[in-house]
Amino acid sequence: MPVDLSATEGVSAKHQRWPWWPMLPLYPYGRRRTVFSELIPGQLWSLEQLQGVYYVAVPVRLTVAKVPGGLMLVNPLPPTGEVLQAIANLEKQHGPVRTIVLPTASGLEHKLPLAPLARAFSDAEIWVCPGQWSFPLPLPLSWLGIPASRTRVLLEDGVPHPEVCQWLSLGPLDLGVGRFQEVSCLHQPSGALLVTDALVGIAAEPPSLFDLDPTPLLFHARERGVEPLKDSAEARRRGWARLVLFASYLRPELLDVPDFSAVIGDALRPGCRSGRAHFGLYPFRWKAGWQTAAASLMGDDAPRLQIAPVLERLVLPRARSAMEQWLQAVAKLKGLAWLVPAHYSAPLIFSAEQAVALLDSLALRDWAPNTKDWTFLANLDRQLLKRGVVPAEPEPPD
Repeated sequence: MPVDLSATEGVSAKHQRWPWWPMLPLYPYGRRRTVFSELIPGQLWSLEQLQGVYYVAVPVRLTVAKVPGGLMLVNPLPPTGEVLQAIANLEKQHGPVRTIVLPTASGLEHKLPLAPLARAFSDAEIWVCPGQWSFPLPLPLSWLGIPASRTRVLLEDGVPHPEVCQWLSLGPLDLGVGRFQEVSCLHQPSGALLVTDALVGIAAEPPSLFDLDPTPLLFHARERGVEPLKDSAEARRRGWARLVLFASYLRPELLDVPDFSAVIGDALRPGCRSGRAHFGLYPFRWKAGWQTAAASLMGDDAPRLQIAPVLERLVLPRARSAMEQWLQAVAKLKGLAWLVPAHYSAPLIFSAEQAVALLDSLALRDWAPNTKDWTFLANLDRQLLKRGVVPAEPEPPD
């Protein structure tokens, strides 16, 4: 689908300001540029921002769906002035925002913006995934600024817009500190399944969101911190491939972290004292073959559909059956044509046949592997399990 960048043209930094970023201090912190696009004509729209750590930034999406009498917002994002203006333009054509949906129990990047988004649309009904939790203190939703008088719980209190939406749950699963659960929505007029983290599709080309500021791509495209940030199509693709590896595995197998003296030595060289380049601090070295590892996660002709490795190895390592049951339910949905995740590419062509193919592929490979690029995730999971932070049996008994 063509991307419309008009929502960003002539927008001042003031209208991209997110004052509550210290509550979840992720890049790009207090300034959240947004790209608006139409996903399915007249039915679905996307508002994308970047989020990440140390320039390891990937797109995160708020989806707007046409429902009877107005609009439904799914997977909240920081409601900057830019975001509110884009939604206001849609309201002029399709009616007011009637519903705001937080379909995940654990997604902080969507949970924290819910309260200010709810205040911005004071007539909208709020629906949240069951089992909401906060850390380190278990606070009620009202203490997080979410209006109790107009908040409902998905599945427990019914579902919003059942005449055009079909809802199904992945989970619940016990994470130890809280619950993992995600309630996905088949928006029947568009044939699109709206998910949060359950599935993603990753393309080899960097998302257009980086056209607004390619710094994260250029930062990671380098081999050493002494190199300048040079912009080119090749550098952007190289930087994007490395970001995908970081975001997927946290510490991929073919990444070396040089010793502290080498990192500081590069940073102290002339010409490196730029905040944009983190003052020459670049604690990474890439081994030969990393391109092959990245290519296995990305699709050239179309985004590669997959279960995100972080989800599989850290959230669902002992809950394969939960993913299989969810895919089986997805495969039974009538009219399924598209997938719209909250991260990476959208919309993705996605039919019941593809859900079955993905399910079948799980039987042909190891679930939550322990070796190669998965090693760091596996070690982290084993440490959490050993310390009793996560349970050995996360699935509730039947």
